[in-house]
Amino acid sequence: MEESQGIVSTIALTLGASWASGINLYAAVLALGLMGATGNFDLPPGLEVLANPLVIAAAGFMYFVEFFVDKTPALDTGWDAIHTFIRIPAGAMLAAGAVGDAGPAMEFAAFLVGGGLAATAHVTKAGSRVIINTSPEPFTNWGASIAEDVAVFAGIWGAINHPWLFLGFLGVFLALVIWLLPKIWRGLKRIGRTIRGWFGGKKEPDMREIGTRADDG
Repeated sequence: MEESQGIVSTIALTLGASWASGINLYAAVLALGLMGATGNFDLPPGLEVLANPLVIAAAGFMYFVEFFVDKTPALDTGWDAIHTFIRIPAGAMLAAGAVGDAGPAMEFAAFLVGGGLAATAHVTKAGSRVIINTSPEPFTNWGASIAEDVAVFAGIWGAINHPWLFLGFLGVFLALVIWLLPKIWRGLKRIGRTIRGWFGGKKEPDMREIGTRADDG
């Protein structure tokens, strides 16, 4: 019984760390590091470095920066674009570290799954925020950013303390992503067409002008 519970806890931590990294890497590292440093959770060997004061300070500083950047429309989109190359590999590495000393095969499998989950969370966040930024008021952006921060800290806490509950939440999240991603893609395509129209699109011909030219001919 304890062994099966341990496996579930490891799975929840693996998926939780990678999922949270795709949304806000620095918040995820900060949460794990603080819980490890304060003795509230025994980090697996592959993640013990997160409890180092230097790592906690660096994660805290970057989270402070992202807290404000992420709530600034347009600027947050550029931040997300840059972090495509940071959140996804970091999520994969955290997932691999979360499985402890389970062996190279298990670590590599966790690396692949963690990278995929981090990418899914990141793309969902970044794509939805691009669409949200089309709103002229800033409150929707602020609300989305705060909700993401809360979700990351709550998700890490839940993955550690209530693994079954977190896995259920993750299942709901993935179902929502399957439903949401096509809508995000269509929204991004509409925004792309609008931007092309601003900077290089051809003006639609005036039908009355065409008719006048035909009469003159």
